[in-house]
Amino acid sequence: MDIFTIIGARPQFIKCAPVSAALRKAHDEFLVHTGQHYDDNLSHIFFDEMGIPKPDVNLEVGSGSHAVQTASMMTGLEPLMTEHSPDAVMIYGDTNSTVAGALVAAKLHLPVIHIEAGLRSFNTKMPEEINRIVADRLSKVLCCPTETAVENLEKEGIKNGVINTGDVMYDAVLMFKPLSEKSKILKTLNVNPKEYNLVTIHRASNTDILENLLNILNGANDSGQLSIFPIHPRTKNIIKSNSINFDSFKNIKFIEPLGYLDFMKLASNAKTITTDSGGLQKEAYWHGVPCITVREETEWVETVESGWNCLIGPNKEKITDALKDFSPSGERPEYYGNGNANEKIVDAINLI
Repeated sequence: MDIFTIIGARPQFIKCAPVSAALRKAHDEFLVHTGQHYDDNLSHIFFDEMGIPKPDVNLEVGSGSHAVQTASMMTGLEPLMTEHSPDAVMIYGDTNSTVAGALVAAKLHLPVIHIEAGLRSFNTKMPEEINRIVADRLSKVLCCPTETAVENLEKEGIKNGVINTGDVMYDAVLMFKPLSEKSKILKTLNVNPKEYNLVTIHRASNTDILENLLNILNGANDSGQLSIFPIHPRTKNIIKSNSINFDSFKNIKFIEPLGYLDFMKLASNAKTITTDSGGLQKEAYWHGVPCITVREETEWVETVESGWNCLIGPNKEKITDALKDFSPSGERPEYYGNGNANEKIVDAINLI
């Protein structure tokens, strides 16, 4: 079969690596990068170090409002799909690239394969939640990472084409962990394992509301322990535009975005991780690192239920306290499959 794959953001590059490797053994793949993440450290470096096939097309849409960005993607995707006439369109996750691909494919009557289907935060103020719901409604094959995701779809009346494949990000962690061990990032940053907190903040609910952003930064800073913050370009620009002095956070080391292998090395050796990222909550879980999530809800409820992830929102005092006291113990059940999600996804294509 001829599969038209759409990616555009860092987490999708990671998910694409193991899937494309398995997919191209049995099918043809036409890979389109929307350009949603256009910074080299958020885009090209991932293709280079993870061995992801170079995109056949890069739409280079760049930044913009949700409407502008999604419309630009749809305008670029429609003629490509029409000309290429694939057997199916594969989309990943919950970004604007995801929903744009789903909408264009559905209107062209092309079957949609949604990787990471069925996730719900039940917070429709999050643009990602809207993207998930729309993508799932338009998909013919829904590859769920967990049994919870399968149950979410069943509650919404979606049963046909649903399969629990496990999580492709777990595939990627297993695939690239040996390579990440060769990273020199700890030496470069002059830090020791289990002696720092890793911070990532990028969601609009935390960056666009200055009070929330400052609460997170001050909460981490006031804990007294060193935090390493590979800062997203958008978050960096917001801090600069508000004339906030980076040097005022004495316990936070701001660094440029990292490639996947350096970042995995940093994450797996952290004492704690403080984040609003969905993917990093799972990576922390797989690495056995306590996760402090500065959101009020999560799609990855299993990490919370197991006791390895705490939801505290952008609350300065709670962040400080969690960094001092949060110390989970106990088992980390294999909620996310056993590392062969990519093969199950390729098998699921036969449902088309």
